[in-house]
Amino acid sequence: MMACLLRVLQRQSAFGASCSERDSVFRLANRAVRNHSTQAAPHFPGMEYQDAICTLNTLQSNASVLQQTSRGQRDPQQQLLAMPGFLERAGLTVEQLDHLNIIHVTGTKGKGSTCAFTERILRTYGFRTGFYSSPHLVQVRERIRIDGRPISNELFTKYFWQVYGRLDETKEAHGGTMPAYFRFLTILAFHVFLQEKVDLAIIEVGIGGAYDCTNVVRKPWVCGIASLGIDHTQILGDTIEKIAWQKAGIFKPGVPAFTVRQPQEAMTVLRDRAREIQCPLRVCPDLDRYQTESGALQLGLAGQHQRSNASLALQLCHTWLQRRCGPDSSPALPDPDSSCVLQADSFRPGAAMVKGLADTHWAGRSQTLRRGALTYFLDGAHTHRSMQACVQWFQEAAAQSQSGASGAVVRVLLFNATGKRDAAAMLKLLLPCRFDLAVFCPNITETVASGNADQQNFNVAVETMLTCCLDNERSWRLLSDGGDDYPAPLLIRDGPAPLAERKADSLVFPSILSALCWIAQGRDPVLTDPAQTAPPVTPSMAAKAALLQDAAHVHVLVTGSLHLVGGVLKHLDPEDG
Repeated sequence: MMACLLRVLQRQSAFGASCSERDSVFRLANRAVRNHSTQAAPHFPGMEYQDAICTLNTLQSNASVLQQTSRGQRDPQQQLLAMPGFLERAGLTVEQLDHLNIIHVTGTKGKGSTCAFTERILRTYGFRTGFYSSPHLVQVRERIRIDGRPISNELFTKYFWQVYGRLDETKEAHGGTMPAYFRFLTILAFHVFLQEKVDLAIIEVGIGGAYDCTNVVRKPWVCGIASLGIDHTQILGDTIEKIAWQKAGIFKPGVPAFTVRQPQEAMTVLRDRAREIQCPLRVCPDLDRYQTESGALQLGLAGQHQRSNASLALQLCHTWLQRRCGPDSSPALPDPDSSCVLQADSFRPGAAMVKGLADTHWAGRSQTLRRGALTYFLDGAHTHRSMQACVQWFQEAAAQSQSGASGAVVRVLLFNATGKRDAAAMLKLLLPCRFDLAVFCPNITETVASGNADQQNFNVAVETMLTCCLDNERSWRLLSDGGDDYPAPLLIRDGPAPLAERKADSLVFPSILSALCWIAQGRDPVLTDPAQTAPPVTPSMAAKAALLQDAAHVHVLVTGSLHLVGGVLKHLDPEDG
């Protein structure tokens, strides 16, 4: 496998470096994962959090299984139909889920932010909230939250072994089957919420909707669809109509549903699916239609794109509260003769709603971290539309930050993209940001394996991650430098062309930590901690850092992947979650 990868690198590079030099980045990155295995791990009473995470990681689907799914060799509907059986083996029933008073939310962009707004509003009202989301940024337990906080290591460990033990004990009677990673975590979340007696559970769909394992829920109280776009095409389809059909699969008969404004093709599919399922669907009004005594609503999440998410959250909360606290007036079913979806009514948000929107925090989405001379702008945008929103937010936020600054400001892009996404198209959208440096790395947190298993990923081979990373760097050069076909300087290899001779220098590093340490140049105290060890760089690479060393301020945009953002937060702000 490595030999094939080296042949690819040789074809890409006109540079006369030896194979051993090119291989060094791959060798360093492989250290982070080679000591971990997907083989079944034993468990016994007294095991700690990291033991639970290592065992959880044995449930990750490997790359070949995911390829079968994308080629249609594994029936997604059968995957959903298997959920009730797994629930029963774990000691749960589908009927029990009806008592969680669920708000179910899907979408391509903004579903996580919508859930975060919704959770914060209802928590402000005094309800005990459960919130299940994905992916996690730093620690797996972030996916399962009680009252806005990730459950503790102790609670995660306790409930993990309860569920895993029951499934493991019954697997021989069921052909040795165990639920895959995301399905297991979904079952675990339901178990936690029932045991912790939450007043409601906000459930974010993983992928799609119709066949997502969260769709085992039969009777949610209300459903929401955030902005739709093109993503996960191997699973959901390659048109907006096919994707909308999948997302509308969470609709349930008689259960009110809301959507933000969608492209007309998607809205037509949502309308038709709502009629078919007999689900009352409404379109959310613009945020400025909600009248308040204190003027315009303030949002805790930055960016214009968050306004539609906030409106959707207001409708979800309003409907949930009406059922919980007020008269349960059943919404009208869709008119079979109507060619449009009805507009939801705006209303005057209560004080708790106003405060909840303003107090919402959702890490890794339009997030800013300031560390002296360095300002990090983090956004996990990974689709065409979300990257457009990210660029608008970054340009506004960076300009505001720069307005009061004195001295030179250097802009750095830290980028990675995963899966089959069109990284070149996203990079093209980033060109107007006028970066001075572009840095690329895989979603590997560090090149030395640590005791933290939360970010272990067996779904993609290391060689594939690194090859994609080099491809992304080459795409950036072709876009920004007019197509000069010289190789990117790697972490431990001498490279040509001093910084001053290039419009926007680009570099490739084998891990997130090594990239961050190079960008910071010792100016971020967190990254100079002795515990944060990164491989040393060569003198030629250090020479390219003159621009960073001389700058009064460094603005770093981290984007392209939520997993990349999570790896960055692990080093910069590990307690945030």
